[in-house]
Amino acid sequence: MASARPSRLVDQYTCAVCLCVIENPITILCGHSYCMKCINDYCDRSYREGVYRCPQCRRTFNSRPEFRRNSTLMDLLENFSYAGPDDVPCDVCIGRKRKASKTCLTCMASFCESHLQQHRESQVLKRHQVEVLSENLKDKLCRKHHRVLEIFCRTDGTCICSMCAATEHKHHDTVTLENERAEKQSQLGNKKDEVKKVIEEKEKELEEMRGTKLRIQRTAEMELKEQEETFRSVLQSIEQLRSKVTEVIKDYEKRKVRKTEKIIEQLEKEIEELKKRDVELAKLLKTDDNIHFLKVKRLI
Repeated sequence: MASARPSRLVDQYTCAVCLCVIENPITILCGHSYCMKCINDYCDRSYREGVYRCPQCRRTFNSRPEFRRNSTLMDLLENFSYAGPDDVPCDVCIGRKRKASKTCLTCMASFCESHLQQHRESQVLKRHQVEVLSENLKDKLCRKHHRVLEIFCRTDGTCICSMCAATEHKHHDTVTLENERAEKQSQLGNKKDEVKKVIEEKEKELEEMRGTKLRIQRTAEMELKEQEETFRSVLQSIEQLRSKVTEVIKDYEKRKVRKTEKIIEQLEKEIEELKKRDVELAKLLKTDDNIHFLKVKRLI
């Protein structure tokens, strides 16, 4: 029977009989593929019942169905199951190694699904500490005694093995890793609650600050509008005052100009009269007629 599924990538290539990834894939006439061992066993049971059927489509065959080795599917599944550069290889596989799926901290080795079967079936191996795949087993080992780290020393704040606990950490405060994790997890839970509370307070403060910012912006906007109205009113008043002052000045100018023009007109007339008199006086001064000179009194 095939091993359990090594990867989600090959879930679609599951044998319908054993419900595991197909091993030694065989394809029958209806096109469905199975593990060679699974389909042979299934056909043996079907023969005893007197009929051959496909486990999936239930198609019946008059005789034992013809098996064809599916080399393409085999190559595809092989590529999926073998370890690549970024995978942890099985420590038991010889030659080309398959991908490891679990790590046994008791054996200090990683196993592919096929070689992990013994740990699932053997009563002795079932007691071993099998965990999720670990890429670096050295991190789980005591550097001094090369044993699994399974105890936590609270005095020194470090993970230790059972040998360390019986020797240099003998009188220290020690607990199992599970107990220490449970306590630390509880502390972290409390810390998480505290952080959550602080986050809620900060978010509340943030909302208040955003509200304050919005109020400041709205107040500033209103004040700007009020100032604009005030400046507009002041400018309007100044414009009105400018118009009035301009009107007063122009009216003053008109009155003064008219008065000045009258004076100029009067002066021009007087100058003209005086010039005429000057000409007459000049003529009088040049006359030789004494009688005429003495009679012209209006010029003197």
